[in-house]
Amino acid sequence: MPTPHAQINPAMLRWARGRMGMDIGAAAIAAGVKPEQLERWETGGDLPTFRQAQNIAHALHAPFGFFFLPEAPQDEPLLPDLRTVGGRPVDRPSVDLLQTVKQALQRQAWYVEYQQEQGTAPLPFVGKFALGASPQAVAADIRAVLGVELEHGQRKWDDYQRALIQGAEKAGVLVMRSGMVGNNTHRKLDVGEFRGFAISHAVAPVVFINSADAPTARLFTLMHELAHIWFGSSGISNGDARNTRREEVACNAVAGEFLAPAAVFRQLWAGSDADLRTRLAELAQRFHVSQLVIARRALDLGLMDRETYDHFYLAELERFRNTESKGGGSFYRNAVSKNSERFAKAVTAEALSGRLLLRDAGKLLGVQPAKIRQFANLPSSWVHDLSAGLQHPH
Repeated sequence: MPTPHAQINPAMLRWARGRMGMDIGAAAIAAGVKPEQLERWETGGDLPTFRQAQNIAHALHAPFGFFFLPEAPQDEPLLPDLRTVGGRPVDRPSVDLLQTVKQALQRQAWYVEYQQEQGTAPLPFVGKFALGASPQAVAADIRAVLGVELEHGQRKWDDYQRALIQGAEKAGVLVMRSGMVGNNTHRKLDVGEFRGFAISHAVAPVVFINSADAPTARLFTLMHELAHIWFGSSGISNGDARNTRREEVACNAVAGEFLAPAAVFRQLWAGSDADLRTRLAELAQRFHVSQLVIARRALDLGLMDRETYDHFYLAELERFRNTESKGGGSFYRNAVSKNSERFAKAVTAEALSGRLLLRDAGKLLGVQPAKIRQFANLPSSWVHDLSAGLQHPH
């Protein structure tokens, strides 16, 4: 009996490949077929079997049913208030970015409904400032809301970052961190495309940090995305200081002012006659941030040239990629980091109370329904241990 063939629409196969940004050769390798065979399927000269079509769909991260549609679906806007990456519109965001934003929006939608049922009032800091506000004023307000003083006693940048994340979560911001799509370790997020994004909402603001980036760079991204929330805007950021969009310039200025106030920074920089590396180390210790954040601040204030900064950043990123843990740490700790602690607590509480099906809770959290109870029993000390989310891409 001959093997049945899938009556796919060749145009949809070409669309799925183009959506992934793959050429014929790369797509063929991913699907485990010869390039000539894939090309025949795309031109309609031949048809794949159902098994072959399913393999292609898996390789191209496309729903199998899409291959039978008469035409490609229209992509919805990436965010309700679409921003730019590097000052340019995101004409064709990657499938990985699309799916990551979509997942964050789904979690946010559930949390909004949950908050409304709780009768939660709007958060007063969301959209509190106009873009024309002084960076000093916005930074001071963020610091007051997060409850973390600059001279709080932290002596390491990662301790400082952990305290800021905890402060943001306590204030009502859902801070999500991941370096891959869902739980798929083979789909690492591209730092070149984005380092983070913010989705503003009156009761459920979301900040996402791409933890495929160097750990020392994520602190600036965190503060940049929080600035978006204080301005009441949603946006995708790649952290490029050359971005000339007014909103991105404002968020960069707030992040820089929060982490290393300009007046003090300029004074300390000018007062040091040490070599660059020593100067970066001294100021990093003074402001409780990484040397990369100090370098970024020096760049923004015109105290360091672009070539020197780019060299420093790329060296940090390469060092991280060469030393990152292959084990990835505890799955459940990583799941809390990906979902935000506040969100994870709300979902598990609803599931254990019977108001939310374990199946639905598992989908929201990305864990097996049978493991929800185990997930809910994480000790409070794990909040402190979530620094793993700062050290490794989850």
